[in-house]
Amino acid sequence: MDSSQLFGITMIAYLLSSAFYLALFIFRNSTPGFIGMLLAAAGLLIQTVGIGLRWYESYQIGIGHAPLTNMYESLVFFSWCTALFYLAMELKYKTRVIGAFVMPFAFIALAYASFSDRINDQISPLIPALQSNWLIAHVVTCFIGYGAFAVAGSLGMIYLLKKSAGDKPAQEGLFSSLPELKIIDDLTHKTIIFGFMWLSAGIITGAIWANEAWGTYWSWDPKETWSIITWFVYALTLHARFTRGWSGTRIAWLAIIGFVAVFFTYFGVNFLLSGLHSYGSS
Repeated sequence: MDSSQLFGITMIAYLLSSAFYLALFIFRNSTPGFIGMLLAAAGLLIQTVGIGLRWYESYQIGIGHAPLTNMYESLVFFSWCTALFYLAMELKYKTRVIGAFVMPFAFIALAYASFSDRINDQISPLIPALQSNWLIAHVVTCFIGYGAFAVAGSLGMIYLLKKSAGDKPAQEGLFSSLPELKIIDDLTHKTIIFGFMWLSAGIITGAIWANEAWGTYWSWDPKETWSIITWFVYALTLHARFTRGWSGTRIAWLAIIGFVAVFFTYFGVNFLLSGLHSYGSS
């Protein structure tokens, strides 16, 4: 069995997990939620083995590099980071129903990586710019942040749904399984802080890597520009929270806007704009 088959099994596990979490959300029965959690954990374990196996496969063909260098591998890693962060949050805060909104992201990332005609899933030699010890540090820190921001964006959507349902008694039954607004707001804030720290580390390691590869810490490449735009969106969100006391609906919208910025930084730049990071779209 090769790594791609393990990722296929993981994709199915995440799909089923999403379905069971959705059943928890709709029917407010704890059993589907528990099954969803087990499926998510099993998928994460299988995916971890798959990532390790793909790394080993690269050595078998004489290339030997971490599986973090193209769009296929980054989507797999984004899915892994999202699932890992969500499960850690569920275990810590006992917010199982949120999986109905988060685990679909992990599934969609793997499904797109597996079935899109635009993505090459072959293990390829590293281009010169990627032949650096900073590769793992930069990609890992950025994508841990991206995974956290995917969860924060989901929490923002959950907050808005819960808030809207509060004004419409007929919808209260459907959304009654969601945590209280204050809890959702607090989780959104904590998740953004966590993601912001990792994104900051990713930008710093990326700048060091850029200086090593291209002789400059910052070149205003489209990926760099959108990374700093994303950083400022979350920096302003945290600033507004700490100095202006913003919370609730405003923070929920900013969490969603921030994730849209992450999405464009990740996909839009790769597919729509050319630059030093264009290799990431293959």
